[in-house]
Amino acid sequence: MSGPDVSGDVVELRVHGVSGASAGEVLDLQQTAQVAGDRSGGFYRPRPQRSDPTGAHGVTLEAYHWGDLPSGTVARTLAVVFLLPFMLVNVAIWMRPANPASEAMVKSLCRVLALTLTVLYVLAIAGVALDMIGWKCLSSPSCLAGRSWLSWLGGRPVGPRLAVLALVPAAAIALVWRISTRPERTFEVFRAPRQEVCGSRLGTVGRWDAEPLVGRLRAIHVAAAFATLDLTLLLARAASGATAATIALTVTTGVVLAVSVGLLCTPSLIDRAADDQRLDRVTRTLRTAATVLTLVVLAYVLTSPQPWHDGRGLPGYDTTLAGLFVAQTTLLVALGVVLLWRRDRARGATPLFGLGALVIAAAGISLAVAYSAEFVYRVADFLDRDVPTGEGIATGPPPGYTWAIYGFFRAVLVTLIVAGLVIVLSRRRRRRAAAAIVAHDYPSPPAGAGPRLRQVRDAIARARFTEKLVPLAVFYGCLTGLGTATTTIGLLGLLPADVIERNAKLPADAVTFGISFGSWVIAAMILGLIIGGTFAYRTVPFRRHIGVLWDLGTFWPRAAHPFAPPCYAERAVPELTRRITYLVERGNAVLLTGHSHGSVLLAATVLQLPPQVTSRVALLTHGSPLRRLYARLFPAYVDDAALHEIGRRVGWRWVNLWRDTDPIGGWIFSAHRPPESATTSDPAAAVDRRQRDPRDVVTPPGDSVPPPIHGHWPDESDEPFTEAVRELVQRLGRRADPPVTPT
Repeated sequence: MSGPDVSGDVVELRVHGVSGASAGEVLDLQQTAQVAGDRSGGFYRPRPQRSDPTGAHGVTLEAYHWGDLPSGTVARTLAVVFLLPFMLVNVAIWMRPANPASEAMVKSLCRVLALTLTVLYVLAIAGVALDMIGWKCLSSPSCLAGRSWLSWLGGRPVGPRLAVLALVPAAAIALVWRISTRPERTFEVFRAPRQEVCGSRLGTVGRWDAEPLVGRLRAIHVAAAFATLDLTLLLARAASGATAATIALTVTTGVVLAVSVGLLCTPSLIDRAADDQRLDRVTRTLRTAATVLTLVVLAYVLTSPQPWHDGRGLPGYDTTLAGLFVAQTTLLVALGVVLLWRRDRARGATPLFGLGALVIAAAGISLAVAYSAEFVYRVADFLDRDVPTGEGIATGPPPGYTWAIYGFFRAVLVTLIVAGLVIVLSRRRRRRAAAAIVAHDYPSPPAGAGPRLRQVRDAIARARFTEKLVPLAVFYGCLTGLGTATTTIGLLGLLPADVIERNAKLPADAVTFGISFGSWVIAAMILGLIIGGTFAYRTVPFRRHIGVLWDLGTFWPRAAHPFAPPCYAERAVPELTRRITYLVERGNAVLLTGHSHGSVLLAATVLQLPPQVTSRVALLTHGSPLRRLYARLFPAYVDDAALHEIGRRVGWRWVNLWRDTDPIGGWIFSAHRPPESATTSDPAAAVDRRQRDPRDVVTPPGDSVPPPIHGHWPDESDEPFTEAVRELVQRLGRRADPPVTPT
């Protein structure tokens, strides 16, 4: 943020939302200004040149651009796409209820669920490398035909080829291990000081040094990943008869996995401060032991003279996979029970019915299972080319993966059907409420304004559908959990087509087609995420839609899964805190203006500022999701106490602008919808200011189209925004408080 620093002035520091607007767009300093028309066809005039950064309100304009922090490059964006399940499960731990009694149990369950994703990651790659290639394809001359890159292993004994191919999942473990350590160096310089500023949980986001916890989690996950690979090899080795060495190695592997789970179930130990390194030594020792154990197992598999069991698939692999699905189902059920048991039973006080963490965790598990199943299916399809049916690998992937694709496709299809029904059934009520708002805002419209009034009504009705997404999310989470449960049927060796044909009397071919179609749907979804992620940070339209997912997900620190994408708040919030403190120490007052997710960043920042700084700070939020989304999704971090604490810290110099046409932002303390009016007895009641959107429904003189419907789009040049800035600047009292002496 270059430019001259002024003293004794008011600095308006603007923070954009997830749209990733450029600094010029945030500051509204483009070379041209639109004076009429719309985005498709408009009239523009040159904007007067400015020799200084002073805005129209007599304040110094400054923008904080954080849009490239969550990803920023194609490589990192693609990493986020494939690490999306890890990110979702990591977010689940932050969605726990506000009840402190549930914290330890929810943390433990979310962290063990996160560990099952790492196990699934290893099993999927091991299934391809060891089961499909090492066991099936290398035993089939038809599969090896024309594949010189595999034929060199075709004549080798089973042990050596499994030992060689086991290097593939080992390399995959090393890859995510390496990727997860990079943010430690990237954000080290931005770590906030350790002094305590406030007791609000939201104020800890981006403030704490997350690396000690992430380092412990990383060591545990790496140890469990190597132990999973070891267990896969040892179970295959034991199928032909368990020797003393096999039993000893298997027991040691089981101990590593049990210790990993046990450590994750002790939040009081694993969440210790950075200066308490006793557990760090334990987790590093566990990781080292697991790595050495893997080398021993590989050497044992390579040199073992025993004959190998003759079968169609890698012995023990299907059972291990089905056992993992059973464990995931059990953990999801346990998490649901804990959330329902510990929820706040006051009427209207429990967002998402208390199941927010379960919904997002189930979605992450379901997505990970779908990713894994699709990966195995695509490789099987590649290897099956030109292979006669019934020979070699043509038997296909394990039944558990077939059930996984069926469950995922079923959950998506049923949710879409139910969502369509909800849209149709709720349309009349939403339109009726929207019509009342339109009638109040435009009481005497001209005769030709009917079509425009209907457009405004429909925009408000669509924005109100956000509230319907809450039960839909719970419904989808339950379906994905059920889909994970049905994968356990793979233990019986049954396929969905057989079970459905026998019990529902549906043709097996129709079910098989549905599963194949579901597989291509998953492939298309992954491809869409890759394409969207690639262009999200190059073009604004892509970023406004695709980039929202990881901008919101990576706001929260890694507290459940160490391989999740890094948290940009670890840099953004301390950086904002440092800059605001610097400006105040130079004698400036600071007006913070945040749009959409930018208001969340500023809320966390205000809670970290010391009192001598907040006495010179005012806050303007617009399109803010603090109440509408964050208070529902993260009740332990964004609640009435946290919001009132923010207001008190800035001396209630806080204005929140919101529109009924906005599907994301909304009011924070009170709606003041027509015909209600704001009361001033409570300072919180004066924070929210409802904006009429659009300004009018008729075309003004000199223009060819009526004023646009802004919805969630920012508009810093709009009159309500400029009025709010002018009011807050006056309330700051530029010279009312003496400058803070720099320390």
